[in-house]
Amino acid sequence: MRLSDVEPGKTVRVREITGGPKARFAAMGLGKGTEVRVLKRAPLGDPIEIEVRGYKLSLREGEARFIEVE
Repeated sequence: MRLSDVEPGKTVRVREITGGPKARFAAMGLGKGTEVRVLKRAPLGDPIEIEVRGYKLSLREGEARFIEVE
């Protein structure tokens, strides 16, 4: 499953980052095994607000597609 498919309120764990700006994701604290909670989505679905390592972060849906979760 991709992070872009997770419903608000769910908590998932990063399984793998398959593409995109991997160094940028790492700088944001998104790495293999990191727990992520999806907080909410904008009315049109983009961006997605998540909580990772105690802080809130917004990702575009296109970026969230590169993050596989379980």
